[in-house]
Amino acid sequence: MHRWTLALLTAGLLATTATACAGTTTPPGASASGTPRPAGGPAETLRLAEQLLIRTCMEKEGHKYWIEPPVPQDVSARFPYVVDDPAWARAHGYGTDLRREREAQVHSDPNQRYFHSVPAGTRAVLVSDLNGARPQGLSARLPNGIRVSHSDQGCQATAERQLYGDLQAWFRATRVTDSLAGMRVGLVTADKRYKAAVTVWARCMRERTYRYADPARARAAATLPKTPWPHDKEVRLASAEAACAVSSGLSSVAGSLDSEYRDRLRREHPRETADLARLKREALPRARAIVARGD
Repeated sequence: MHRWTLALLTAGLLATTATACAGTTTPPGASASGTPRPAGGPAETLRLAEQLLIRTCMEKEGHKYWIEPPVPQDVSARFPYVVDDPAWARAHGYGTDLRREREAQVHSDPNQRYFHSVPAGTRAVLVSDLNGARPQGLSARLPNGIRVSHSDQGCQATAERQLYGDLQAWFRATRVTDSLAGMRVGLVTADKRYKAAVTVWARCMRERTYRYADPARARAAATLPKTPWPHDKEVRLASAEAACAVSSGLSSVAGSLDSEYRDRLRREHPRETADLARLKREALPRARAIVARGD
């Protein structure tokens, strides 16, 4: 999701349901022409190519658009079950320091500043030109039975169509596989093997004076209060959680179960899983050419 679309969502304008650079310096990871170089592998090449196509489309519509950098993983994506990296916990606790940094970056983002600099009526046009006027044209039914839809018009759809070819297949594959990730976490945390490991983890935490029944409650205690915890207090709790995750075996159990349910869900939804892999594979040569041209 583009950072500036967060503001559009807040404004209630984003058309979806259920679901050239300014300045004179070259940003990190960019070429002398101002086009960022892909710093990672195929996934980053695909992401950057899509951004370049969106920029070209938006500029044709008369708007300014800056390439969005990758959005870093938050703690829930990095550690969906339990913080189990002691070094990371010692540095970041539960990542509230990183979250504040991301929030500051959003406020200083050139697309965000541009969005707020134009008249209200132009903002609505920006949303429509990026996402399409109405959430119609693309549709997919998720494994939980919910149907989601999105516009097949606008620069986002145009970029995805140019990159992946079959826009409807891309929409269905991405929405379904994204939903499988949430399902997988639910299956793991409901598994009796996970619950047994959590019991051992909680015993370890009590020995360190922390009385939390599971990692989710520990994380909530540190990250949800209206008054933020001091960083050192957050780090102490997260460090205890990580140490107990390793010593209790919870980290190993969660990882094993995650792989088990990932494979099971892929077998249960072979079409979308295969389509996603195929569409990415076929798009990669196009993405490399787009990035090489810088358009």
